[in-house]
Amino acid sequence: MVRGADLVVFGVSAGLAFAILIACLIFLVIKWHKKRANLRRCSNERSATTLPIRTNGFETSNEFSASLTSSIAAPMSENLHKDSHFSWWKRPKKDQFASSSGTLRYSFKDIQKATQNFTTILGQGSFGTVHKATMPTGEVVAVKVLSSDSKQGEKEFQTEVLLLGRLHHRNLVNLLGYCVDKGQRILIYEFMSNGSLERLIHGEEKVLSWDERLQISVDISHGIEYLHEGAVPPVIHRDLKSANILLDHSMRAKVADFGLSKEEIFDERKSGLKGTYGYMDPAYISTSKFTMKSDIYSFGIIIFELITAIHPQQNLMEYVNLAAMDQDGVDGILDKKLVGKCNIEEVRKLAKIGHKCLHKLPKKRPSIGEVSQAISGIRQRRLLKENTLSFAGSSFSRAFSRIEDQQVELSRMTTMAH
Repeated sequence: MVRGADLVVFGVSAGLAFAILIACLIFLVIKWHKKRANLRRCSNERSATTLPIRTNGFETSNEFSASLTSSIAAPMSENLHKDSHFSWWKRPKKDQFASSSGTLRYSFKDIQKATQNFTTILGQGSFGTVHKATMPTGEVVAVKVLSSDSKQGEKEFQTEVLLLGRLHHRNLVNLLGYCVDKGQRILIYEFMSNGSLERLIHGEEKVLSWDERLQISVDISHGIEYLHEGAVPPVIHRDLKSANILLDHSMRAKVADFGLSKEEIFDERKSGLKGTYGYMDPAYISTSKFTMKSDIYSFGIIIFELITAIHPQQNLMEYVNLAAMDQDGVDGILDKKLVGKCNIEEVRKLAKIGHKCLHKLPKKRPSIGEVSQAISGIRQRRLLKENTLSFAGSSFSRAFSRIEDQQVELSRMTTMAH
């Protein structure tokens, strides 16, 4: 009996152990399959979303421009380029649709009708021509038609569509749609009625006041701040210049032209020089490595372009360096149109910020968050001062009014006493 009971106990124990072993194996197999599925999904998502971008402003040229590429994104983007590049762009669609970036796609017929057969030209450059168009909704837009021999390649075109499809900020030009049809590559942007900052600074149509220039610098800093510190992953613009800053009807400045931009993923590889002469970071020229601090340098150039109205391609940095050694400082190179019409202390403070952005050592340059805060601080101090003076003035006015009332009352009482 005892022996039979022992056998039963042994059998039950062995059965339980075997069942537990099977359960563990099943659990491990399920976990492995889930992990593999997750890795495959992440890989697909990354290959679909890590493409970069770039397109020129209304009156710009693609002389140079560059950025970082990722050790992960590069092979994947190459595979995407080989396997799905042409199928993605040449997928036959008759009607507009939401692309993988969420940006609307239009047919060439739609664009031809909206532009009245491409009659109104807003600007022209090596990239092609920009036309004014009116959509069926009545919205006025800018249509950039890339020329067949444009330096802006298919990859950069695709980059702009994918990147701007997910980047939205009030100080970035909004991409409304695109067209890849009948051999044409077309980008559709919100219409910026006041054109480029370059044209406003160096043209004769309008004189920018100091208040407008200071506000424009604030707007640009906010746009770059979003790219560097608000976007996930961060984005390096790589071609900041006055031609790529556009202004809307209310003179709000917006950063444009993202074809050369890259999502910032760190690696040690170098890429060929790209960008625009006069705005390029010397450290980038010597190392071929473009970082966020290279964008900061370009912004520093734009700051001095706003202050002096000297074009960077006309030896702006020589004037800036000479002024730094001169007793008069930035006062000596101030735009003549601003002399006697601006707060010179604010000009000096903005110039000081610009000098920090242009530091020879990239590590010594401030972050865009620090730059944005410093520029905004200039305006805030002025507003605070104006409010304080206004409050003091109104308080004095009220006190003076009360004294006058009291004098009238005293005169009346004196008259009544007599």
